[in-house]
Amino acid sequence: MPDVTIAEELPRQPEILRLLEMSDAYAALLYPAESNHLVDVPTLEKPSVSFFVARFDGIVVGCCALVEAGDGSAEINRMFVDPQARGLKVGKRLLQTVERHGENCGLDIIRLETGIHQPEAIGLYRSAGYVERPPFGNYQPDPLSLFMEKALRTPADLDR
Repeated sequence: MPDVTIAEELPRQPEILRLLEMSDAYAALLYPAESNHLVDVPTLEKPSVSFFVARFDGIVVGCCALVEAGDGSAEINRMFVDPQARGLKVGKRLLQTVERHGENCGLDIIRLETGIHQPEAIGLYRSAGYVERPPFGNYQPDPLSLFMEKALRTPADLDR
């Protein structure tokens, strides 16, 4: 098993900023500006955001933010894996880490928006149990966006 570690870190680090720039460039290749819903670094530094970084042998290879909404839900944002690290299951590991963090924080549901031209991301989310849903929060319908969610706790869990 590759030596991949995932930990909560501050986003304003040179290696992470480079990864976020790669994410921005990738999104810009696939979608027009009005269909890119990437949060900026100051938003990632807010107390309501948990920012996770994946490292392979100490080198930053992926990241993912969990943005809490304050109502028992949170949104995955800025999930990105360096193309050179693909195949190491970094995305799957980041997603599992974010979900465990959400459960530990008592969240009920995690939501996300992804683009329709990212079949690998869509496949990852679907395989992890995310289902399509209408736009949420401040999102408007967008033919290039896919909105998904996953319940972390069932109604039976809430009765306990």
